[in-house]
Amino acid sequence: MKVLKFGGTSVGTAQSISAVMDIVKQEHQNGESLVVVLSAMSGVTNLLADMAERAATGNDFSKHLAALEIRHFEIVKQLLDIQQQNPVYTRLKIYFNQLEDLLQGVFVLQELTAKTRDLILSYGERCSTLLISRMALQYFKNAVYVDASEVIKTDNSFGQARVNTDLTDLLIRSLATENEGKVMFVTGFIASNETGQVTTLGRGGSDYTAAIFASALNASEIQIWTDVNGMMTADPRMVKKAFSLPELTYTEAMELSYFGAKVIYPPTMTPAFLKRIPIVIKNTFDTSFEGTVIRHDCRNSNLTIKGISSIDNISIINLQGSGMVGKAGFSGRLFSLLARERINVMLITQSSSEHSITFAVQPADAERACKLMEQEFELELGAQKLDVPVIEANLAVLAIVGENMRQTPGMSGRLFHALGRNGINVRAIAQGSSEYNISVIISAHDLAKAVNAVHDAFFIEFNKTLNVFCLGTGNIGKTMFKQLQQHKEFLQEHNSIQVRIAGISNTRKMRFSVDGLALNEWEQDLDAYGEPANLTEFVARMKAMNLPNCVFVDNTASPQPIAFYEEIFKSTISIVTCNKIGNSGAYSQYETFRDTARKHGVDFFYETNVGAGLPIIRTLKDLMVSGDRVQRIEAILSGTISFIFNNFKGDASFHDVVKTAQDKGYTEPDPRDDLSGKDFMRKMLILARDAGYQMEAEDVQIESMLPQACLDAQSVPEFYAALKANDAHFNQLKQQAESSGKVLRYVGKLDNGQASITLEMVGEEHPFYSMSGADNVIAFTTDRYKERPMVVKGPGAGAEVTAAGVFADLINVGAN
Repeated sequence: MKVLKFGGTSVGTAQSISAVMDIVKQEHQNGESLVVVLSAMSGVTNLLADMAERAATGNDFSKHLAALEIRHFEIVKQLLDIQQQNPVYTRLKIYFNQLEDLLQGVFVLQELTAKTRDLILSYGERCSTLLISRMALQYFKNAVYVDASEVIKTDNSFGQARVNTDLTDLLIRSLATENEGKVMFVTGFIASNETGQVTTLGRGGSDYTAAIFASALNASEIQIWTDVNGMMTADPRMVKKAFSLPELTYTEAMELSYFGAKVIYPPTMTPAFLKRIPIVIKNTFDTSFEGTVIRHDCRNSNLTIKGISSIDNISIINLQGSGMVGKAGFSGRLFSLLARERINVMLITQSSSEHSITFAVQPADAERACKLMEQEFELELGAQKLDVPVIEANLAVLAIVGENMRQTPGMSGRLFHALGRNGINVRAIAQGSSEYNISVIISAHDLAKAVNAVHDAFFIEFNKTLNVFCLGTGNIGKTMFKQLQQHKEFLQEHNSIQVRIAGISNTRKMRFSVDGLALNEWEQDLDAYGEPANLTEFVARMKAMNLPNCVFVDNTASPQPIAFYEEIFKSTISIVTCNKIGNSGAYSQYETFRDTARKHGVDFFYETNVGAGLPIIRTLKDLMVSGDRVQRIEAILSGTISFIFNNFKGDASFHDVVKTAQDKGYTEPDPRDDLSGKDFMRKMLILARDAGYQMEAEDVQIESMLPQACLDAQSVPEFYAALKANDAHFNQLKQQAESSGKVLRYVGKLDNGQASITLEMVGEEHPFYSMSGADNVIAFTTDRYKERPMVVKGPGAGAEVTAAGVFADLINVGAN
């Protein structure tokens, strides 16, 4: 015996009903005895509830009723042979007439009781099951329609009735005996009390109907056919990377279902669990998928958790006061009161001091619960031993579930790190002693971000996703996108990181995509679909998208983005930047950025501020955090100036070398921007600050290499003319250096808190003697590297190496 249950989407259209019939035929051909439990067509139960509410408030419901009738009649027309249609039309018409009479009565009385509501809702399952059972007669001569309200007996708790198991089992077995060898098509969701009045088993009750029949008949299997591929690690509407689970224990499935996994109705598991009947969750629209099996004897799994479940709208009630401390039976009074009034408590947490209790309920129950509590504890409230209960709304529950959690240390730490890293505040926590479940209450606004962040944290066999917002599409930005595209597979395979570009902006246009912009066509996309660029709006949209593992990348040299850094950090978004202006501004700003990033648990990486892609900042930080002390730093940190002095030899004139550097694109449009040493000063200032010195820009002494006439020139051509006129000055410097076996170098120094940049002549014993191209070089003399300094040397300019440095910083954010 197998029991097959088909949900609303499985019977929602003529096409899906045909798919259902194919599944039933296949199972029947395999020689199985079958019970087929059916839900109402998708959307019908909601429509019936809406019509009942409309009638109770004196509003017209006739259009909705007519639409419901037409929908069912159309399916009859499409699926049944013409000669078989009239009997079904007649029976359906009787149902719709009864339904209209009920709604008319509610309309006249303008009163809707729970009993009447259950009766109205029952017509959804009655109509769908009648229709499909009659269609089945075209394939099975032994198909029979069963109204479950005739055999499932309950108490009088309309809306969510409790089943009388003994009587129900007896009636179902008797029914099965009478219909031996027949395929029974059974209405889900509905039952009746002892006097025959219709009750319902709660929303999702069709699953429960299937389990009740399976338990009574000792079925070998329950199949729950729905529109998704089994139970998944998370809601696929929120988590794109959610995947199907091959099997779950009853306990895991119950926990996931209780905390919002809508694939299966929580009470379903109880009858199946007691009889150890496997439950298979399958997809009506993908029958080749094996589905998820829920059973007691699962194989060992290497997954630390089986899934992340959530309820997206709850309220919590806080009750506190000294009258609770040491008061035996207080909690009993409270929760007995709520149980008596049928208010379901989803989560409870109590402080160890017994001074407060927090519990979660459905929002619709919150106000009523508070009023009941105020009545129950009137004396304590009057004596000010209790505070007035407080409701907090717009909250959500997130729960991680899995039996392996008991054997794995650090589960809570991983959960709270993922939430904290993404700025998600936890309002309450609950964990059972069984350790199958850890539940947290968070803002409903943060739920999607939280579920994605936690999924990335626990399912490490899948890539962690970084959601990146990029500012600047110049040489560095373009090159970075190119590198990300080229190394996408490498990142996924070796670093388990997927970089998703969720936003791009330049000075003209900006573009956003939650699913990520394609890196092979981002320029066309930005040009064709981008909206006018606005930096304030760009940051606001980035925050509003509220994505997990978010990174802001500043690939500009503009002062404007710097004004938003602190706000971005406070939104728990990491920053990667090649823009030196932020770190070389006022020291108070430098300190604020670090303090804010640290306080909000995010990263601030700026390796490319000094030396492009060379590991200079990271090396300095590693020295500092390991307890070393910097005694002296010497550096050449301008690729432009390095190129000029590396080529200023022999017969070459200084004027010609500078012109060559500009022609090659090594200098700014006005070469004085490089030769003045201002950019070099910013880099030395950042190094000094990272080495622990509270310095301002004016504390760095700069020796100008240019004569005053060159600095005073009114235009670039005049500058070159002045440079030409001063050839003798530069030739004298070159000859002086060459005669003593030395070379000219523009060197930055940090020595005991004193920073300077000077033009020097260095000999071959100096690490800066052998330089080529646009290389940068830096020597660290520390307590550990005292006799021989640590030297870092390599290309210090160019889009490729700078973009690679930004790329590396981005991957380091992912590693954190």
